[in-house]
Amino acid sequence: MQRASGPSGSSPTSATAPVTFGQVFAQGDLPKSGSLSASLDDGTAVRLQVDPKASNPDGSIRHAVITALVPFDRYGKTTLLLNRNASAPAISQGAGPAELLSNGFKADVQIKLNGETYTASADELLRSTSKPSVWLSGPLVNEWHVSAPLKSDKGQAHPHLTARFAIRSYTGMHSATVDVVIENNWAYAPAPQNLIYDVVVSVAGKAVYSKSALTHFHHARWRKVFWWGSDNTVAIQHDTAYLIATKAVPNYDQSIRIAPLAIQKMDARFVGAATEPMGNGLAVPYMPTTGGRSDIGLLPGWAVSYLLSMNEITRKVTLGTADMSGTWSMHYRNQITDRPVSLIDFPYMTLVGSASDTYNPKTKKSEAFPPCGGDCATPYSADTAHEPALTYLPYLVTGDYYYLEELQFWTMYDLFQSNPGYRANIKGLFHQTQVRAQAWSLRDLTYAAYITPDADPFKKQFEQFLSDNLDWYNATYQPKGSQANVFGALIDANAREYLDQTAISPWQDDFFTSAVGRAMELGFDKAKPLLAWKAQFPIKRMTDPGYCWIAAAVYTFKVTDHNGAPFYTDMSSAYLASNPSDITALPCASSAMASALKLKTNEMIGHSDEPEGFPSNMQPALALSVHSGVPGAQQAWQRFDSRSVKPDYSVAPQFAIIPRN
Repeated sequence: MQRASGPSGSSPTSATAPVTFGQVFAQGDLPKSGSLSASLDDGTAVRLQVDPKASNPDGSIRHAVITALVPFDRYGKTTLLLNRNASAPAISQGAGPAELLSNGFKADVQIKLNGETYTASADELLRSTSKPSVWLSGPLVNEWHVSAPLKSDKGQAHPHLTARFAIRSYTGMHSATVDVVIENNWAYAPAPQNLIYDVVVSVAGKAVYSKSALTHFHHARWRKVFWWGSDNTVAIQHDTAYLIATKAVPNYDQSIRIAPLAIQKMDARFVGAATEPMGNGLAVPYMPTTGGRSDIGLLPGWAVSYLLSMNEITRKVTLGTADMSGTWSMHYRNQITDRPVSLIDFPYMTLVGSASDTYNPKTKKSEAFPPCGGDCATPYSADTAHEPALTYLPYLVTGDYYYLEELQFWTMYDLFQSNPGYRANIKGLFHQTQVRAQAWSLRDLTYAAYITPDADPFKKQFEQFLSDNLDWYNATYQPKGSQANVFGALIDANAREYLDQTAISPWQDDFFTSAVGRAMELGFDKAKPLLAWKAQFPIKRMTDPGYCWIAAAVYTFKVTDHNGAPFYTDMSSAYLASNPSDITALPCASSAMASALKLKTNEMIGHSDEPEGFPSNMQPALALSVHSGVPGAQQAWQRFDSRSVKPDYSVAPQFAIIPRN
């Protein structure tokens, strides 16, 4: 069914090497009553452990964390084949941490701050915690999560700094990974601020990481992963075709071969401070930065490069940048639940607005976050309008809890950062923001609702938040809604940002359409009627006889003569108002039009040769609209696909999405 192959970087320290990875399955491929077996391509049987996480509506497994013991009695690549069996999976109770501790497991963090030494010990927490949180459980591997505030020599807990450990222990192998996360995240702890400290992480009594004068930004966190005992690192390559076929990721054009020079440039950028705690990886530190960027899209460019190439460098920068997603100061953890804050618990919290906006009439308390208690300056700025999907693909392919929780942190931020009144408080509606912010917030919420494990209470919350948002758009923009229009575009005041509130930006609207298309692909039924309405906009710009498709990716699209005037009722009026009269007077796609625009015949305006140009921005929306049921969808795609000038997606593939067969 699925193949994951990995060239070993060095000779393993035992006859077998444990391999743990995340695996997504298409609906029906792995029924709940079935099981998996594994073998190498030469038929050698491989021991396997499957930890199911999320399921499909039919009960089949959607996502699981899989562990295999792969024999390494040869060098080079080994291909692991996963095979579906009809029999029910055997249930095996996982072991506790006693064996690991008896083998001498030890890992700790020491921080020196303002003359005090603070420590947290993973092994001590495993001993003292009666029931550590369990992430993986079975005969091959067990993973336990423990956390505690860093404490001084006098036993005093630091009010802001917390250590979190995920210990993944491979049974009988004297081998474990230690996932260390240091947080400055409490949502309602008084006087949040940046903290500067020296840190040393030790594993098995030896320092494995140290940093002096590390500035830890408020409401941020950092992560490092180490091996205890035998280092059994194995590089994994997933089956790209199967990943795409599951629909868990968009249908990127698999004919693209990522340019070696583009990979080299990624590698050259992913160095130094950008890869250290409080670094940014390849992501833009100040997210409100405008212009074409590799991190804008349904997935970032580097993640798509990894998906299409399965190259080890692209994997390194994709997972490494995901590790750095904790750097931005938008991580707010609830001290009571020990989870990211949720609107269910604090429907009036916000990062904007006045104190009165945060008053909860039910509890008669303010839900405002405490003011800064010191230095809170940071070079990093989160922004929903330019927010990358940093950790969704990394979680899919690794099953690491850190990436899942990062996706949840960012999604909750998307929901609570706006004014409570604008978002309908507990509903978390997105519509009172820029259209591109609505797009990327909807994208994150869709991903979180799709992939969050069934047992996680956030699963139903995310599904409800998504349902509420889709209800609002369907009620507002369907043919009888208050904002219904002939275009199939978002045209309210938040969308009409241009030309004195008379014009919208098609590229932002295309971002939103692509996010709706992804929600439909991932099985959220309320997205179907919304896509059927939204798909009209990219389709009509390519096929409507009153609108020349050469200008389909125009920067601004006028929908009214002046603010307050009636909206246009046909595409022809919008075309004439949105483009120079000397251009609209010429026959569509004629050589005369091309000459006047200084383009080639059948070349679209908007930098058609650039992978981040406006036609490229349009491509995912158009590709996903092919399956919307809107008349003319296939014709629109064929016309777009046959244009004379196209980008080279081998250097930046984030918009290289094509229709599914």
